[in-house]
Order: sequence, then structure tokens, then C-alpha cells
Amino acid sequence: MPTYAIGDIQGCYDPLQRLLEKIQFDPANDVLWFTGDLVNRGPASLEVLRFVSGLGDKHQTVLGNHDLHLLAVASGARKLHDSDTLDDILSAHDRDELLNWLQHCPLLVEHDKMSYVMTHAGLAPSWTLPKAKQLAHEVEAVLRSGNADELFRNMYGNQPDHWDDNLKGTDRLRCIINYFTRMRFCHRDGRLELSYKGTIADRHPDLVPWFEIEPRANKDIKIIFGHWAALNGEVDVPNLYALDTGCVWGNKLTAMRLEDRERLSVAVS
Repeated sequence: MPTYAIGDIQGCYDPLQRLLEKIQFDPANDVLWFTGDLVNRGPASLEVLRFVSGLGDKHQTVLGNHDLHLLAVASGARKLHDSDTLDDILSAHDRDELLNWLQHCPLLVEHDKMSYVMTHAGLAPSWTLPKAKQLAHEVEAVLRSGNADELFRNMYGNQPDHWDDNLKGTDRLRCIINYFTRMRFCHRDGRLELSYKGTIADRHPDLVPWFEIEPRANKDIKIIFGHWAALNGEVDVPNLYALDTGCVWGNKLTAMRLEDRERLSVAVS
């Protein structure tokens, strides 16, 4: 029963199906992990949501920033951006069923037998795995409660930019979400830098990728993440597996078999 982790799909349904054909996915025996951002910017977000939600217990999916954006738009807390491609979901006859399924997806999943952890963007450098699981559950509990719309109204913003156990209320939840779903660079003191979206080569000297912050409390954990297409899946750091290879930008969609870490990709034609 192999498990394949697949990078950000972002509405690219046809490349997903070609990738599943390439890995010879058997829904009776295999399991798929998805790094989040199932939807948006690609042409077929509705088809992707229907397919993944229909996999039942043969998949694990974590929430990405685009998935949360869809939920916020659907709740009325945010407006669509010009670049969004979410109208097909918002007008679908099964809209409510799909959104409810998405809203119950976690921020973090763990493979107990193979000791992998998967989140959309990574883990805050100061978080141990028990801390990260606790904080993920805090947000998930609100998402699945009657207070979800309030969370969506207050979810956006770049502050607080540093984790503090004493954070409370919406500041606390926003900070947790930003680390799990938006993080790329940090300042050397661990503060999140969410405004800069350029390359590693062009970054300010004070900025470092989150996984290069020292000390990093989770460096011994095998972490699978997406979100960062500019990395093109290449991270020369032990125990880190970056899987966003820019499918929606015309590059490729990548799967990694957890058992032996073999990668297979399909180009976007």
C-alpha cells in the first residue's frame, strides 16, 4: 500500500490525472497525500475538489492559503481577486458539500509508521512537533465551529510576525495560520517576512528561508511541504521534502513515494 505525496495542484486537474496514471495509482490499495492549495489560478478547481473529496479514506489533504481564501470568499468575508478562478466552485450545485469537506481538512497530518509530517508551508522554526500539532488543532477546532466566519473576517494580515505562547484570540489564530500556510522567509531572529515574494538569490541579507533558521526545533522531523514553487522541489536540507514544482505556472506536477522517496513528475502541456 504505497503512499504518494503530491505538490500543489491549484486547479490543474488534467496534469493530476496524468500524474496518477504515471504512478499507476490504485485507489483500492494506494494512499495520496496532498500538500494543500488544491484550488485557484488553474482552470479546473471544481473538478479537483470533487476528485480529491471523493477519495474517502484513501487520501490526506492539508489546507493551503488558497484553500482558506476560497472558504473566506464563500463565507462573504473576502472578495474574489481578478486572478482567482473559483467561480465554478461558488456556483456549483454541490458547493456546500465541497466547502464543508474542505473546511474539515487539517493543517497538519502525520504518518505514524513512517514518521513524516505534512503541512502546506512548513513548521515555525521554534515549534516542536507536539507544539505544532496542538496549534493546528486550535485552528481546526475554530474552522469546524460556529465561529469560522469570524475567523475568516480576521484571518488576513502580517501581524503578529513572531510566535509567542501568550498570543490570544484572533491574533493567535492568524499567526498560526500564517506559519502553516504562508511562510517562506523569516528574519534571522525568527520573525516572519510575508511581504517579500522574490527569489532566494535576490533576498535581503537579513532574510533566510524558514528551514535555515538556527536553532530550529523541528530539524529532526521529516517534513513534507508545498507552497514555494520557486524552490522547484529542490531543498538540500536533511529531512525536508519540497513538492511544489510550479504546476499552475506551466512547469510540472510532482509526486513523491513516501516509502523510498522516489519522485515522479509530469510536465504541464
